[in-house]
Amino acid sequence: MGFSLKQIGAYIAFLIVGGGAGLTGGYILRDNNQPEPQVTLPSISANTAFSAEEEQTAIQSLPPIDRSNPNFIADAVKQVGPAVVRIDAARSVSGNIGDPFQNPFFRRFFGDEEMPDPERIERGTGSGFILSTNGRLITNAHVVSGADTVSVTLKDGRTFEGKVLGSDPITDVAVIQISAEDLPTVTLGSSEDLVPGQWAIAIGNPLGLDNTVTAGIISAIGRSSSQVGIPDKRVRFIQTDAAINPGNSGGPLLDDKGRVIGINTAIRANAQGLGFAIPIETAARIADQLFADGEVEHPYIGIQMIDLTPETKNQLSQDNSLGFRIREDRGVLIMQVMEGTPAEEAGLERGDIIRKVNDREISTASDVQEEVERSRIGDLLEIEVIRGEETVMIELRPTLLPVEQLG
Repeated sequence: MGFSLKQIGAYIAFLIVGGGAGLTGGYILRDNNQPEPQVTLPSISANTAFSAEEEQTAIQSLPPIDRSNPNFIADAVKQVGPAVVRIDAARSVSGNIGDPFQNPFFRRFFGDEEMPDPERIERGTGSGFILSTNGRLITNAHVVSGADTVSVTLKDGRTFEGKVLGSDPITDVAVIQISAEDLPTVTLGSSEDLVPGQWAIAIGNPLGLDNTVTAGIISAIGRSSSQVGIPDKRVRFIQTDAAINPGNSGGPLLDDKGRVIGINTAIRANAQGLGFAIPIETAARIADQLFADGEVEHPYIGIQMIDLTPETKNQLSQDNSLGFRIREDRGVLIMQVMEGTPAEEAGLERGDIIRKVNDREISTASDVQEEVERSRIGDLLEIEVIRGEETVMIELRPTLLPVEQLG
């Protein structure tokens, strides 16, 4: 009786988000679910300071870049570059030596000191940037995921031990503290008014090559996590053709005035000239929560859904086991309501088509996800659905995203 979600592939989006990432310097998005290789190479206003220690952590305002200057990219890099860091993370993983080496017969030949080490060290390199003069940094969560040690190297060559204060795999944002004062910092800009075609500058440490600068344009805005290929994330991505490679992850994406508009996070292995960045508003909001509490609470309602189009309607209508009839060819179709969730308790049903959330017109599953993420745990959420030939209003209160969904 179950409907196979594989029949509609990329149309699926989940509100049951999760999934971790390996200890590498960059997301590489692959088709056909191919595994990502390990890389082991040698809303809060974006212009406000973080709440704690306000004077010490104030983000410095830098003079604007003169865009009539043909060297404006170099000038932007000159003022921002010192605040971009390399992050080297390491973790111990099992060497999977196996039981035979624990046999006393074999131990006679090795001795305790010569036995093969059952642990090996896995290393990864990424990027980050400094938010405050007293050593608060931001990067991608997958750069430091599972790390036992984190080393932060500044452009001037100084190296510090970093402490991961918090990491949020749902938005792929992490924050780090180093013990230092009077550090150079970036200036945060805004991604709200970005338009395709304007300049974009990326700084980072791709493929172990420190302080690399690339430039291009904003290719698109508002790319959903499903479109990018990582549907478990709750982010609308900025797309750019500024070259982003493994090791760039966590580094800043700048506008033509040298202000940070995003965090570089992902590349597609099957495409040339496409990279993706987390908007700085999302990153700043998550960073504030991580600095304050060490974790982020994500609202959860408990449904699986897909974007409804004439094509998907036709595909679904051919499945005799579906159990309901689809009369609409636009909207967001609920494919499953999870047991014991706010959605089930409020009366949402499989086959409902979501049209509005909190009076906002809904076109895609990402729209629903954004509205849920924008809400607060326990607050009232109003969802308008089409059920058969009727319009039904459902009220529910999101709960905390279950730990098992975090990956």
